[in-house]
Amino acid sequence: MSGTNVSWTGPVGEWSLRRMILHYAHLCKAAGGVDAFLIGSEMPGLTTIRSGASTYPAVTAFKALAADVRAILGAGPKIGYAADWSEYFGHHPADGSGDVFFHLDPLWSDANINFIGIDNYMPLSDWRDGFDHADAALAPAIFDREYLQSNITGGEGFDWFYASALDRTTQNRTPITDGAAAKPWVFRFKDLRAWWQNPHFNRPGGVESGAQTAWVPQSKPIWFTELGCPAIDRGTNQPNVFFDPKSSESFTPYFSRGWRDDAIQRAYLEASFLFWGQAANNPVSSVYGNRMVHVPECAAWTWDARPYPFFPELTDVWTDGPNWRLGHWLTGRLGAVSLAALVRHLCPRAGMPEPLIDVSGLWGGVEGYVISALEAPRASLSTLARHFGFDAVESEGRIKLLMRGRIAGQTITPDGMVAPASAQGDVMELTRAQETELPQALKWQVARADEDYDAAQVEARRITVDTTRIASESFPMAIPPEEAERRCRRALMEAWVGRESAVFRLPPSRLALDPCDVILLDHDGRQAEMRLVSIADSDLRSIDAVRQDRAVYDLPPGEPRPASLSTPTVFGAPDVILLDLPQLREDQPAHRPMVAAHAKPWPGEIAVYRSAAADGFALLTTFGTRARMGVLAADFFAGPVSRFDLGNALVVDLYSGKLESVTDITLLGGANALAVETGAGQWEVVQAGNAELIAPGRYRLTRLLRGQRGTENAVAGMVSSGARVIVLDTSVAPLPISEADLGLPWNWRIGPASKPVSDETLVAATFTPEGAGLRPFSVAHVEQPWRTARSPGDLTIRWTRRSRSLAADTWGVGDVPLAEDNETYEVDILDGATRKRTLQVATTSALYTAAQQTADWGAPLGPGQSLSIRIYQL
Repeated sequence: MSGTNVSWTGPVGEWSLRRMILHYAHLCKAAGGVDAFLIGSEMPGLTTIRSGASTYPAVTAFKALAADVRAILGAGPKIGYAADWSEYFGHHPADGSGDVFFHLDPLWSDANINFIGIDNYMPLSDWRDGFDHADAALAPAIFDREYLQSNITGGEGFDWFYASALDRTTQNRTPITDGAAAKPWVFRFKDLRAWWQNPHFNRPGGVESGAQTAWVPQSKPIWFTELGCPAIDRGTNQPNVFFDPKSSESFTPYFSRGWRDDAIQRAYLEASFLFWGQAANNPVSSVYGNRMVHVPECAAWTWDARPYPFFPELTDVWTDGPNWRLGHWLTGRLGAVSLAALVRHLCPRAGMPEPLIDVSGLWGGVEGYVISALEAPRASLSTLARHFGFDAVESEGRIKLLMRGRIAGQTITPDGMVAPASAQGDVMELTRAQETELPQALKWQVARADEDYDAAQVEARRITVDTTRIASESFPMAIPPEEAERRCRRALMEAWVGRESAVFRLPPSRLALDPCDVILLDHDGRQAEMRLVSIADSDLRSIDAVRQDRAVYDLPPGEPRPASLSTPTVFGAPDVILLDLPQLREDQPAHRPMVAAHAKPWPGEIAVYRSAAADGFALLTTFGTRARMGVLAADFFAGPVSRFDLGNALVVDLYSGKLESVTDITLLGGANALAVETGAGQWEVVQAGNAELIAPGRYRLTRLLRGQRGTENAVAGMVSSGARVIVLDTSVAPLPISEADLGLPWNWRIGPASKPVSDETLVAATFTPEGAGLRPFSVAHVEQPWRTARSPGDLTIRWTRRSRSLAADTWGVGDVPLAEDNETYEVDILDGATRKRTLQVATTSALYTAAQQTADWGAPLGPGQSLSIRIYQL
């Protein structure tokens, strides 16, 4: 490492993991340092390779690597290894040996390792179809926070395991035990506390050794270097899998139905972070004085730097976009507020003290919610309740908000009911609503966060019913359309299932029942789930209940609807060139310089500002056409002027636009003119008769006219590839300056006219216009009398005048028109670089007398002698 440059000095062709990690460490140092650094991540296939019964070479190598990284980064950064959740706690080879080795303990205990890194994708559920599986009686739904948190230190990997795929299918659970050793935590990958708090003893052949490993209990914190769950149905059953049809490692979680489910991802993260954030679940170390799991450094997986919603929707830009729907991405999801948090925020506004509000029974998220008018908080809560399907109940001195679809807790029969005091009528009143009173269809309107909050409409419909009523409602919230369709379908089915209602009375002994509870009503040989809607207490408990079906609350989402997005237009700084060129068109004043700009995308209008100082820029002009600019794709060599150059080819790469061949007549009329930068501020004007497209945007130009419009002095011996080229057409705009501005060193700022002059998209430049268009062309056809046989004496030097006037380009007979105010020339007599004499004349000839020759050279010039001269037209 030299300064901020990092280079490899090891063997050529070595592309080892070690080289990569050390390269990253040097980069981190060059960048100014980092807070934490990982020497590797999830390499159980490497760390469990043994060269002996208890020898793990990769672990030893990682220790050496940690030492080298420490030497590079210094004592400040935290260094660790991110172990897979199935790797961190030990090696349990399935080879029948019974071996148990805490194989990473030499690394965890190493002085250069600061934390125990775990990529935590441990399962938190075992949910199946229907409601007769083992976990269905534990929670109303897989999203229930208490259920998920109970499996952080319980369930699979803690209490029990599946010995085979068949056992998993049949839910034949094998308890995790340890026989006489009584240390079941050795086999529990979820038992972080016991692993962290206890000394470790290897078990070669299944027999515990007498010497403990190098691990010191409670010596280092645990960091969840990754913690996440895919946004797929039942993702918490198997959070470590990823669905990607293009990959051989593509899987859906156990018993997943394969549909998108953002709520389960949020439920997993909320359950995990809230659980480990509670002091009772996260003990303090007696060694370093902080919590076992260092929650501030736990990293939720995964955040993507690509801008949402353009990723994932622009699949022509990012081909992995389709994987986002069911993947671990938090981008586009984490910004949503949880339903529980939103309700907890609204309840105090309705006058309910926050300590008395219990929202733990809510789940799901809201991408956006608008209170567009002055309304009571209760109205806002009612809107949310209708959309998400939850109720509020006062119980045990608190307001509990609970999702519908709860488990039936008690069975009620008519024999357990109380007859009315009049002793007339039935003990229970059952009502079934008319179909005509129910909607055939529901139509909901929501907003789409991934389409700039434009409206989206979803619909649920029943086909074979005797009603034509359609109910519609607009919800002021942003929801993915597929999820809104699921909830709309739930609401419609809920209305039809709830057409059956019951009214009955219960004795005071049934005091434990609350509104929102679900009972099984055993009547006429069938058991029906009934949700208690209201309870009126006096000497008896008067109950109103409606029919419930738990399956209504476990429906699939609708079909995905791709977002219709337009790629945002971001204007960057344009390529800008300021040029001093001869006059090219009649509508262009001869003294004015020119400006050309190119940008993709084109901002529509370019503004040109100038100032004589570093500030105080004033708008000079604007122009709206993108120039055809490019660069030389091959070296360009000198060639003849005043006739066709048939030996050279001009090969250019254009950024945009095209070129085409023209006839000689059109060419001589000024077509296909290009400016080639042959040096700093030097531009040769070249015209091309033939244009051949040889690659996308690349042209080979031949049949050239060189040094046009008096630029033959800019013809260079060779111009290297990469030099700038501009097509000289009307897109190259003249700058409206006066002749008085010539020769002044102006400061310029040029860029999109929609941006202020201080914006970073405006290009800053310095440019002094010299008025090249006012400069007379060099003369032609200079006679050289000193080279001919003659007697020594006076010399008359003659030449032909050229004109910069556009009208001079004529084939007619006669002298070209004079473009200057008067005709004056200077002839310099040169001795190498030294000027011996200047002759000033008003005609196209100058007399160099014998006396002047004698004064300059000692004698008149004789036959065969040479003379160097330079002729200017003023």
